[in-house]
Amino acid sequence: MANYQLPRGTYDAYYEDALNIDKLVDLLKSFALTYGYSSIHTPIYESTSLFTRSAGESSDIVTKEMFTFTDKSGRDITLRPELTAGVMRAVVTNKLYANKDLPLKLYYYGPAFRYERPQAGRYRQFNQFGIENVGVTSFYNDVETIIFGYNSLKMLGFSHVVLKINSIGDEESRQNYKKALKEYFQNHIENMCSDCRRRFEINPLRILDCKDKDDQKIIKNAPKMCDYLNQESKEYFKNILDLLNMQEIEYQVDDTLVRGLDYYSHIVFEYHYIFGDGTSLGALGGGGHYDNLVHEVGGPQLSSVGLAFGIERLNLLLKQVDPDNYEKVNLDVYLMTLGSENLPYVFSICQNLRANGFSSDMTFDNKSLGAQFKIANRKNARFAIIVGDDEVKNKKVKLKNLITEEQFDVDLDNLIDELDQKLM
Repeated sequence: MANYQLPRGTYDAYYEDALNIDKLVDLLKSFALTYGYSSIHTPIYESTSLFTRSAGESSDIVTKEMFTFTDKSGRDITLRPELTAGVMRAVVTNKLYANKDLPLKLYYYGPAFRYERPQAGRYRQFNQFGIENVGVTSFYNDVETIIFGYNSLKMLGFSHVVLKINSIGDEESRQNYKKALKEYFQNHIENMCSDCRRRFEINPLRILDCKDKDDQKIIKNAPKMCDYLNQESKEYFKNILDLLNMQEIEYQVDDTLVRGLDYYSHIVFEYHYIFGDGTSLGALGGGGHYDNLVHEVGGPQLSSVGLAFGIERLNLLLKQVDPDNYEKVNLDVYLMTLGSENLPYVFSICQNLRANGFSSDMTFDNKSLGAQFKIANRKNARFAIIVGDDEVKNKKVKLKNLITEEQFDVDLDNLIDELDQKLM
């Protein structure tokens, strides 16, 4: 018999994990709706050139992490490593920018794929939730996006969120900064990691994202982006920080923050959770502003801003941060039958409870009452309904609170109202 193993970098979510992932996504979707976003779904694979063009040749995603293959017609296809590029392609393909008032406000949820080293909360197949504002004309759009992410995390249960933010300026500012970085790193690059040496040639800005401890010592003394921002970029960043202050959103300006994709401009940001002892769980999510991506995938020149969360990472961290609110799979009611001849009566009650919105279950096997109570406990049922010959004869049920151990005789006609009151 074949013994199939779970592919490396993937996972099976079930029971509590699956329940809480669904809860996370439902909450984020409902929060997006309160901000005026609409849902968008895009394919899980696209032309490889979409991602090489949008993510940038210096990005780790493009150089090391993409799942790319050739289809039967010889086309280069890639499983999406992130969803923003596909959303922008959909906006251009369907000319959505011509049919709606700008900015377009879109939210998405779905799987993405990256061939990276698996670690806690990070997988080769994972799910992203994100929002995109396409066609923004004001720094208010950027701040609204940042606040959406900040308040979303608070709503989910992350009480100590720290926003890290940086400006990487407009195109002119970045070109001047890249020149300064090249001049600085050229005397150190031979002693740095292979990724940094590659980034030095393609996009030295990405060296700032290196996690190598020895390289970080060199990076610490590199020129700062803030010293190379032109006046327009400085004013744009100041307006954002002023508005964040006005909205009482805590933030830290991080000069080394550049994010992992090359299409960003002006602001980039990440959300971190800080424990009481000052330790961080790392980034919970992030995003930024981008001016040229829509144009690069064939559309008009439209500035945009967006963010994304990795759902599996949020789920894993919430289990650590707020275990008391990590939901368990449970039932409102577990129905118990005394005597197989009473099964049709109990089955009808179960169907009626479900039709009225109560989560309900029962066994169709001839089990003892003790065995049925054990099943109810394993299913975390709040109430048991017990039916024997007398209950069938008198059109009643015994209703037992499995938490308080209280038990009541309830007329069948009053059962729905009784449960409504007790479960409220």
